[in-house]
Amino acid sequence: MPPRKIIIDTDPGVDDILALLLAFATLPEELEVLLVSVTYGNIDVQNCLRNVVSLFYHIEKEIAWRATQGRSSVGFETLRKTKPLVAVGPDHPLKDDTLMADYFHGKDGLGGIHETHPHLTPDEAWRELFNTKGKDDDPVMAAMADEMQKHTSLFEPSKQPAHQEILRLLRENEADTISIVAIGPLTNLAMAAAEDPETFLRVKEVVVMGGAIDHPGNVSSPAPPPAKRDAVPEPPYRLIKQAPGPIRDLLNIRNQITPLAEFNTFADAYAAARVYALTSPNPHTTLPPPAPAPQHLPEGETPPPYLAPYPEKLSKQLKVALFPVDITERHLLTRGEYRKAITPLLTAKSPLAEWTEAFLSSTFNKVESLQRDVSGDAVALQLHDPLCIWYCMSTADSGWELTQNEDIRVEVAGQWTRGMCVVDKRTRKKREDKDIGEKAGDSGNWLSTRAGNRMARCVASPGEKTFGGYMLKRIFDQ
Repeated sequence: MPPRKIIIDTDPGVDDILALLLAFATLPEELEVLLVSVTYGNIDVQNCLRNVVSLFYHIEKEIAWRATQGRSSVGFETLRKTKPLVAVGPDHPLKDDTLMADYFHGKDGLGGIHETHPHLTPDEAWRELFNTKGKDDDPVMAAMADEMQKHTSLFEPSKQPAHQEILRLLRENEADTISIVAIGPLTNLAMAAAEDPETFLRVKEVVVMGGAIDHPGNVSSPAPPPAKRDAVPEPPYRLIKQAPGPIRDLLNIRNQITPLAEFNTFADAYAAARVYALTSPNPHTTLPPPAPAPQHLPEGETPPPYLAPYPEKLSKQLKVALFPVDITERHLLTRGEYRKAITPLLTAKSPLAEWTEAFLSSTFNKVESLQRDVSGDAVALQLHDPLCIWYCMSTADSGWELTQNEDIRVEVAGQWTRGMCVVDKRTRKKREDKDIGEKAGDSGNWLSTRAGNRMARCVASPGEKTFGGYMLKRIFDQ
């Protein structure tokens, strides 16, 4: 059987990096990673991109180190067989303010590793690899980038927007052969779907880490602010333009907390609602109202294409497999489990062990600081994003359980509920008519068989208690 072709849309982030490592550590017959499309999310898009480049940098060093150890296998066979593209998406949501989780992941997404461990960070010349303005701006940096690219054997940088690379790959491959694994905000996917819906529908499946169904949301406040911070006045600008510091913390606390939403969905609720609408037999029944045109557009610019509705007739419905926090939070990697696996590798000077230890130790410390009754080796990191990769590796395993055809919708405008996944839990029977439209007693078309979304949702995996250890063995080739 040929490998499953995937595109990974990601906002690295600690658990995103673990997901990428797991994907690249697979066997060539399991997965083929065609593209890593980078989006903002846990932190700003440039830090996300730097983390992806840093990932390849350390995998390359690890492969070389393993070769010197006389191992029969150096691992990362999928990555060594097929060099993926890396492309960059937008730095903001389609409609709302930008939300970042830097209070948890650190301002660089990896616990501040680029400041605390600068020797583990690749040279800044990597930025030039993705420069879309040409190479005349800074000849010195351009020359450095040319030299760096000669030694970048594990990925191919793209200067095209990520959503356009997604569409290109879907056009150039047979329909229903590429899956998209979306483990960040869905902005790139929503832009691709808006630009060319029929090409986007050539995707086999979209596997989404996102949403909370019967579980509290995980969009929470940063650590309590120091005294006197309440006196900080509200600035006259939006969060996307505000640097890390007291004012941004205050904005997070005041404006960006919800007890109902999961982070990826909340970060661009409008994008999630647009993507999920394509699962409907009639997408207009769940498509969110058009977003207002951005204010103060430069002269001559028009509103972006994501404001347009989908065509009335589409060739098929999108297949989405949702992995909400209800299931992902139950898959854990404990500090004790990680320490037991990593200690001998650190002693042996594994470059990958040194890199992961730098940001995972910081993450375990952060998790411990946020919990009351858990400490030491019992502290655990939730493996939200890696679970989606494992599903793609082992979809045929009978241990996976997914509900089918659930009408899951995203609230995009609620004062207290933006980003919430809404499910009709009433026991009322469906309408017998085939009409589409609200009727008395059915506000929102929840009971119509021709309206609403149709999504699959993961409710069980083959190894809830064993996945953390399995992931480590695959990544470190143990």
